[in-house]
Amino acid sequence: MDIFASVLLSSSLLLFYFVFSDAANNSISQSQSLRDIENATLVSKDGGFVLGFFSPGNSNNRYLGIWYNNIPGKTVVWVANRGNPITDSSGMLMVNSSGSLVLLGQYSTFAWSANQTKVAKNPIVQLLDSGNLVLGEENEDNYFWQSFDYPSDTWLAGMKLGWDRRIGLDRRLTAWKSPDDPSPGELSWGIELHNYPELAMMKGSQKYFRSGPWNGHFFSGMAELQDTPLYNFKFVSNKDEVYFMFEMIEKSAITRAVLNQSQSQYQRYVWVEEKKEWSMFLNLPKDKCDTYNLCGPYGNCIMGESPICQCVEGFKPKSLQTWNPEEWDKGCVRSTQLSCPDKDKIGFVQFSGLKMPDTTNSWLNESVNLEECRVKCLNDCNCMAYSNSDTKNGGSGCAMWFGNLIDIRQMAANKQDANSQDIYIRMSGTEQVLKNKQKRKVIVIVAVAIAVVFGVLLIPYCICKRKSLRDKTRANVLGWSMRFNIICGIARGLLYLHEDSRLRIIHRDLKASNVLLDSKMSPKISDFGMARIFGGDQTEGNTDRVVGTYGYMAPEYAIDGLFSVKSDVYSFGILLLEILSGKKNRRSFHPSQGLNLVAHAWNLWKDGKPLELIDTCLEDSCILFEFVRCLRISFLCLQQHHEDRPNMSSVVMMLHGESSLPEPKEPTSLVGKKLSSSSENPSLSTNEITITLLKAR
Repeated sequence: MDIFASVLLSSSLLLFYFVFSDAANNSISQSQSLRDIENATLVSKDGGFVLGFFSPGNSNNRYLGIWYNNIPGKTVVWVANRGNPITDSSGMLMVNSSGSLVLLGQYSTFAWSANQTKVAKNPIVQLLDSGNLVLGEENEDNYFWQSFDYPSDTWLAGMKLGWDRRIGLDRRLTAWKSPDDPSPGELSWGIELHNYPELAMMKGSQKYFRSGPWNGHFFSGMAELQDTPLYNFKFVSNKDEVYFMFEMIEKSAITRAVLNQSQSQYQRYVWVEEKKEWSMFLNLPKDKCDTYNLCGPYGNCIMGESPICQCVEGFKPKSLQTWNPEEWDKGCVRSTQLSCPDKDKIGFVQFSGLKMPDTTNSWLNESVNLEECRVKCLNDCNCMAYSNSDTKNGGSGCAMWFGNLIDIRQMAANKQDANSQDIYIRMSGTEQVLKNKQKRKVIVIVAVAIAVVFGVLLIPYCICKRKSLRDKTRANVLGWSMRFNIICGIARGLLYLHEDSRLRIIHRDLKASNVLLDSKMSPKISDFGMARIFGGDQTEGNTDRVVGTYGYMAPEYAIDGLFSVKSDVYSFGILLLEILSGKKNRRSFHPSQGLNLVAHAWNLWKDGKPLELIDTCLEDSCILFEFVRCLRISFLCLQQHHEDRPNMSSVVMMLHGESSLPEPKEPTSLVGKKLSSSSENPSLSTNEITITLLKAR
């Protein structure tokens, strides 16, 4: 071998060492690099994360990023050069001669560099088990730069969202523009540095969603973000840092939070190993009331109310004539104007279960107690409200709001607990407001007493009409919690018949009287006399003899004799609607219009009055958010075309989740319509509701 060949071979071996020596390791030193060639990656020690080059979606551009190693597909959690793609495979990551971490592109141009504040003597780049890429001194744990300080669209365990006040570093999530383009989109998620900090989602420069301030347990508008068996949250606010983070309790669990540009949402996912898929179990904003400042100053957004924008007690719409969705942001004004500084005519009214107002114009002192806070607010005419800043251990600290109170909403009943904050809003003539409250209480008490007496007088009549009136005593037993459990139980039962049973079973006659309740009020689907069994890959069937109960039958079954799992889904939608309303579908609600329960419910939904459908027996126990969600699910199950209806596995997930649901199209019902000639002489069964106690023989 001549000397030229020897030098060439030595150079090739050296290049091979530089590029590949750490391909299966978790670090590169100053004498090594990571190039954009096949199988050249860094892998964290535990094998959980990979650093390498990739092309997103349908793009041919190349990016340096981090993704999960043992999860199918490429779920990317961080991108280095997200705003400056490399157009070929010339990319190379290295620590240059000055100790800086750089990414070079074509012709050795800079595609990206780490914004480090110090330079190491013996620099080393490592991919940690947390998914954090760090640059530091070899054999030392202090880092001069880390990717966790510059997040992309994904929030991982151990990553701080928020500010390092000492250097002015703002750690915030920024969504990808699209699945093909990881460059920063307009949607961002981070902490606003007010006196009383809070998380905010921005669309460009406009605030889109606000978390409310931290109360010691959770953010007042995001009670969903509380500690779970999988992870716990930590919020820190001091002179050096303000940040929010989560830490894993169950180390084997894999969870991430992502900012989604196309859906304008913060979404949290958990990896389900059995199904080999990501499952979303939380999304924010979760409903219309999460829209920032939807109801304007002193407006209180209440899901399920009609309209959803109401005024805080003691206030009235700024313009009664224009109190409509286009005018809600004008908000409310005081019913009685303040007469500050006349303290004798000023006081505060306590409100519970509210999302705390926007803290842009707020003041915080963690060493002041609630009474001292009240006095401070009372003595300042610009102070409109005050509250404990921390609800732990009975409450401590003082938060005060100045100027108009905006972005208030009523939190769902199941989100109000002992850890929620009370807020005290400045009022004029507080005694009169309190007297009005007392008057209302007296009216309610009198009304209840009259109702009781009236009820006693009507007992003989009620006994005579027991059959026609579905028995109110039994109906009262079925409060919201019990009804919701029954709904979920029926859904799980159908899911078993459709997907989990060895053979697929289509019930074909699901109705109230075919659901039995045992002594614990657990539902059991019964009467399989009309059921059909599918084998193999069969998903639907057809018959010339339609059997079932008119009013519960799907249109494609009643008219054309076509049945499938989706015809059972339709029947479930009718049954769900009856459970929510306590009324039969075949009842006529507007005789002149020929409306049945489905049409009646849809009209209320369109008019923004869904709560008028609630069974009167549920008024005291109903969780409005769950009721409205169940009503939406029933409409989705009642879609005219069977392909538009969800399957029962989706229904079960929708019932137990809090993610946003699709907007339903107008549902269909065949009550009052004629069957086509293809369904001659249908065999119809009657529907009577029964509660059966199952006992062993």
